[in-house]
Amino acid sequence: MSTAERTREAVRERPFLLEALRAGVVNYRAAAATLDIDANEESVAAALRRFAADLPDREPSERSVRVTVTRGVGVGDSEDSPDSSLLTVGDRAVVADAGSSTALLGTGDVDAHALATALDRLAAVGIGVEAAAVAGDHLLVVVDARSGGRALRVVEAALGAVPSPARDA
Repeated sequence: MSTAERTREAVRERPFLLEALRAGVVNYRAAAATLDIDANEESVAAALRRFAADLPDREPSERSVRVTVTRGVGVGDSEDSPDSSLLTVGDRAVVADAGSSTALLGTGDVDAHALATALDRLAAVGIGVEAAAVAGDHLLVVVDARSGGRALRVVEAALGAVPSPARDA
């Protein structure tokens, strides 16, 4: 396997580095030093430069999403309230009127990439997520009630700026 192939493989194992390459904010030599590739560091840096040049720009994709808020949700056993659950995974469910958390429900052009963007943004501002999922045209994120307003602004901004996925990386 060539240095370029090993470099691309190493980058694919580090999604944060792939996104940084797409955004054009990488010090190639410093990034090369962090990759465990049996090759000359300058060769790895050159491979990173070539890889970055081949990646699509990190442009936001056009999405139409409406976000609504449901207060007073809780995470509990799915058997307790099967009819009022907003989300069920295994034996756990997010249930309306069963707690003190806030659910943010995005409806429209959503997918796993949109959810990942929202979760990354929430983590970046220190908002913990109690539950999250995406299915069809629905995205759900549950946060502590005290963080609800701020989380709504963060999620709306994130859904308006979901970068186009890196294809053929």
